Order: sequence, then C-alpha cells, then structure tokens
Amino acid sequence: MSTPIANRYDFVYLFDITNGNPNGDPDAGNLPRVDPETGHGIVTDVCLKRKVRNFVAIVKNYTPPFDIFVRESMFLNTQIERAYEESETVKSVFAQWQAHQKKKEPKPKTHYEELAKQWMCETFYDIRTFGAVMSTKDKETSKTETTEDTAEEKTSKPNRNTKSKIAKTAGQVRGPVQLAFAKSTDPVRQLEASIARVCATSEEKPDQKGIIGRKNYVPYGLYCAHGFISPHFAAATGFADADLELLWEALINMFEHDKSAARTEMYKRKLIIFKHDSALGNAHAHELFARVSAAKKPDVAVPRAYSDYTISIDATHLPHGITIIEK
Repeated sequence: MSTPIANRYDFVYLFDITNGNPNGDPDAGNLPRVDPETGHGIVTDVCLKRKVRNFVAIVKNYTPPFDIFVRESMFLNTQIERAYEESETVKSVFAQWQAHQKKKEPKPKTHYEELAKQWMCETFYDIRTFGAVMSTKDKETSKTETTEDTAEEKTSKPNRNTKSKIAKTAGQVRGPVQLAFAKSTDPVRQLEASIARVCATSEEKPDQKGIIGRKNYVPYGLYCAHGFISPHFAAATGFADADLELLWEALINMFEHDKSAARTEMYKRKLIIFKHDSALGNAHAHELFARVSAAKKPDVAVPRAYSDYTISIDATHLPHGITIIEK
C-alpha cells in the first residue's frame, strides 16, 4: 500500500447547470431539490460522490486498486465476500477463526474482519476515499435452544447446542474525503415542461400518444460545495497522493462523462483547494471558505449564465501554512 497523504486539505467546488435537473428529489416527483424556506437549490453529497465513482470507473475500468465498491447491478454482500475469496490471508485466518469457534484451534492474533477491511480498502477506490459500511450481514453468534422450546422438545433435540455460521463482514470505514451538500448561490426556480410523443407504443393502443410526461428543471443555477480531506482518516484507509490526484481529476472532468437528457449543460467551473502544511491544519475550514465568494454582477437581476457572476478569492493575509491551489 502506498504512503497515505500527510497534509490536510479543504476545498471549494463550483459548478453550474442550465435548463437541467442537477439532483432530482424522488420524494417530490423528481423535482430539483431546493431548500423550501429560501428557494436555494440543493445537490446532495451522495449525488456528487456517485459522479466521482462513475468517472473513476471509466478511467480505471474497475481494476484494483481502483475498483468501485458501490456500483449499479452489484450486491454489496457479494463485493464484501470477494475479500474472503481472493485474499489468501483473509481466507486462512477466517478458517482458523471457524476452527477456534469449534474449540479446535487457538484464537488467531488478528481478527479476520480487520484483514478483510484492509483488503477492501486496498482494492476499492471509493472505500479508500469515502469510506463504507461493510457489515451489511447480521453477525450470527453461538446458538443454543430457543426460548420457545419446551422441556420435552429440548430433550428430543440433543444437537441444538451448535455453532451457527460466522458472517463474512469487513466492518466500517470512515473515509478521509467528505463532501457537504452543494447549495446554489441564489434561489433557483423549479419549472416543469410537458413532453409529448407523436407515435403510439403498439397497434393495440393506437391512441397512446400526445402528452406522456413532464421534465423538471431549473433555468440556471450556480452551485457551491465544500469538501474536507483528513490525513488521519487517510492513514486508516491508505488514501495516498495518487488517489488524491485522481479525485481532483474526477471533480474537474466528471460532468463531461455524465451527460443525460436532464444534465446536458452541467459544468465544473472552479475548484479552489486550500492545502495545509500540517496534518492537524493551519486554519479553520469555515474561515478559508469565506475567502471564496460568488456574487451577481450589478446589472444582473436574474442570473442565467456563469458570466453573470463575479468569482473572487481573497488571498491576502493568508494564515501561515496555507497554500491556495486553483484547478
């Protein structure tokens, strides 16, 4: 495993969308997410993480150590069990643990789950980056007779005191990279457009045409997300410099490979990184974030393009040990 990163990072990520739906809310008919009190648009952290995962999958083609744990059409438990099938170390210690449960061998020095967790971190980029819950199976323990058994039933079941199977789990990992919800700089307007079809689906239903649905969108929104990278959690997952560079590459390019009818005009605009000289950090994140601002130009009443904004970064009197990197 490569040497984990040694520096703390905080970053500001600006992106926008024109006539599209950046993150539909399934609880609201897939309308773009908004803060109901202020009208500001919202994009969840998991939405952005999904796009990072998809970009890494395209670039690395699910090849370890850049495989993707959370992906479409895959079962999480199947992914976790790979540690017990592909790692000889995990397989061996798990067998020893099973033997120990049957009182046949001494207890192994290392728990099989810790070894499985390490293998998962080494294999999957998104676990190494964002963390994961890998204890999706119920851990089964030693089991004797059930409380429902009567005394007569207990005597008729001499083999009830048996060991049940041990679940193949890999624990939990808190990832070094965390993202906050993105929020639009100004309130956004939720709009709907009716869509129609000129042809029917089949001969049996020749009248099944005309208006068939609606498209939800915002005319324009400039969104800002804050990100945090901890070297302390990176030490636990093995998140290294190569992983960090891949994260920056994903944030810069992921919208170029995420086009759909709802997101044709969604673009990354700015990535402003605050690098700390130390692992603990040299300034509070919120103070650094306050140095980045996006303001409407004086002659703009309703923004409809990125050019309607002025983006400014205050680099004066930076705290000691802070470096600003723009990508």
